[in-house]
Amino acid sequence: MKIAFPYIAQPHQTLHSLPIAMEIASRHPEAEVHVACTTNAHLDYARTLGSLYPQARARYDLLKMPDFLRRKIEQNGPGVAGKLASLFLNRDYFSRFQAIVVPERTSLYLRRMGIRKPRMIWTRHGAGDRAIGFAKDVKEFDFVLLSGRKVEERLLSQGAITPGRYYRGAYAKFDIVRRMARNRPALFENDKPIILYNPHFSGKLSSWPTLGEEILQYFAHQDRYNLIFAPHYRLFDKRRQEGEALANRFAGHSNILIDPGSPRSIDMTYTMAADLYMGDVSSQVAEFLIRPRPCLFLNAHHVEWQEDRNYRFWKLGDVIENTSNFGETIENAFTHHHAFLEAQREYVLETFEFPNDGPTAPGAADAIIDYLKRAA
Repeated sequence: MKIAFPYIAQPHQTLHSLPIAMEIASRHPEAEVHVACTTNAHLDYARTLGSLYPQARARYDLLKMPDFLRRKIEQNGPGVAGKLASLFLNRDYFSRFQAIVVPERTSLYLRRMGIRKPRMIWTRHGAGDRAIGFAKDVKEFDFVLLSGRKVEERLLSQGAITPGRYYRGAYAKFDIVRRMARNRPALFENDKPIILYNPHFSGKLSSWPTLGEEILQYFAHQDRYNLIFAPHYRLFDKRRQEGEALANRFAGHSNILIDPGSPRSIDMTYTMAADLYMGDVSSQVAEFLIRPRPCLFLNAHHVEWQEDRNYRFWKLGDVIENTSNFGETIENAFTHHHAFLEAQREYVLETFEFPNDGPTAPGAADAIIDYLKRAA
């Protein structure tokens, strides 16, 4: 049984499925696991993460790609064209597998490219409430992994999943983060409260274009808090120089850490370290709340969000539309956290499940193998 785990998008998705690949490679000797990436850098990153599972016997493959196109993807990110090229140019490769396990949905295009034999399995990435995680094409997958009851109920109500073709209780990213957490250094040389500002990349949803500069300037001119500015990985994905220039501009402020897209921005280094989460629509807030703490949400686009289930998580903290009285707003978020504590706990219980309080990737790995045996 050959199973492929391809990574054709940005590296932040890797942590959501690679632990499952490693668990299959460790627990199921009848399975031949291949981890495949578009660029050498991404493949090296996958190998580094895979080394945290020394018992796993996985193979690492570099997908076929013209050198000029691979260089372009390495410099500017994959984009839609790069992802589709990764699929189209490797049709023969993908046709050899019994299953293809992916954290994104672009890989469904393999069906339109004539690749019909492998079962398509979706691990999802992130556990937020936005509609993009509940798109209509979810029903095209043969098997789906879900983090918890909230996602299950919403997808069932849409007819996107059916009993026997999904597994509930998997959020593999947490597994690998636990393995990585043993050697995390302190981020600041003081014990001031740490605030994480984590805006989304989409201009139609993000607080960054209208409020970002004001927020950075506020923290640059106060000494009460530390700030980590670590946006969604894709915010500077195609503008790396702009992100690096921003980091250099604030490099003289010892209480500000700017990370436009390093591995630490995607492996929960910052969500684990922060005392308060500030953002807009990124699903990283769900990961942050695995340990309930204060949240502050930025409604920069003046959305009528109260009855919109895509903004359900905005009920877990204060919501503001501008940075007036910003210092008081932040202080209130800390002092009034108790008002949101129970709602945050309930949200986490609905969003994630942890069988026996242990890792979830082993169960997901077994569920995939069981499904493939039944499907055969």
